[in-house]
Order: sequence, then C-alpha cells, then structure tokens
Amino acid sequence: MKYIILILFAFSLNACSQNKTNSKEMRDEKERAVPFHEFDISLIRLISTPEKYDGKQIQVIGYLNLEFEGNVIYLHKEDYSKGISNNGFWVSFSKETAEKKNLKDYNNKYVIIVGTFDMDARGHMGMFGGTIKNITRLDLWNFDN
Repeated sequence: MKYIILILFAFSLNACSQNKTNSKEMRDEKERAVPFHEFDISLIRLISTPEKYDGKQIQVIGYLNLEFEGNVIYLHKEDYSKGISNNGFWVSFSKETAEKKNLKDYNNKYVIIVGTFDMDARGHMGMFGGTIKNITRLDLWNFDN
C-alpha cells in the first residue's frame, strides 16, 4: 500500500511541474506577442513617429505605386500624383510574395501590406520616409463595399 501511495504522489508531483512549465511558456508567449494596435498602424503614425516602429513588423493601408525607381506606398493617391514623397514609404517584397502575386494587379490601387519597417533605408535618392521591406502580405483594400 505504501508503494502505491508513493507512486501516486510521484505522478502528482510530475503533473504539477508540467502545468507550471506550460503556464510559464504561455506567459512567455503572451509577453512576446505584439498588441494589434502596435502592429496595425496608420501611415500617419509611421510618418510622425518612425523611430517607434523601426525594425518592427507592421501592417499598413495605403496607395501603392509600382514603377522603376518608385515602388512606394503613399498615404493617399493625391500624395503620389502631387509628388509628396515624405508621405510615402519605399516598399520591398519578399521573394515569396513577389513570385506568388502578380504585382501589376496591385499597382495604383489601395492595398494592405505587412512587412518590416526600416527608418534608415529611405528608398531612391533618400526621398521617402523609410522602407517597408520583406513584405509578406499584399492584398487589395476594397473600401467601396
């Protein structure tokens, strides 16, 4: 009978230690998770506080123009047409995204993208507010619905 109690006690200790490990892993995962409001940002926030997002993965919506020496996402279509480069960010797509998507389908359209922000890489001739690189999401943003 003593042996059965000892075996049951050993199993219960083992189960308790596994629960502590799992809950610690869950806490660590929650601490690493980025709150949605810090991931999904407006281009206005990116323009005004680029240092806050440098090196971080972000999601933004804007007007995409793709052309030679001008792959840029702008705050508005008018920023592109009026040449307001400070309201734009150079874009660089991941190899997988560039191969998977027909980029021409997204040219001169409003899009939603996810990539990593680099405030020091300012695009062609340093004209833009930074670069959104390694873009892994590219979808049309349909606001007509």
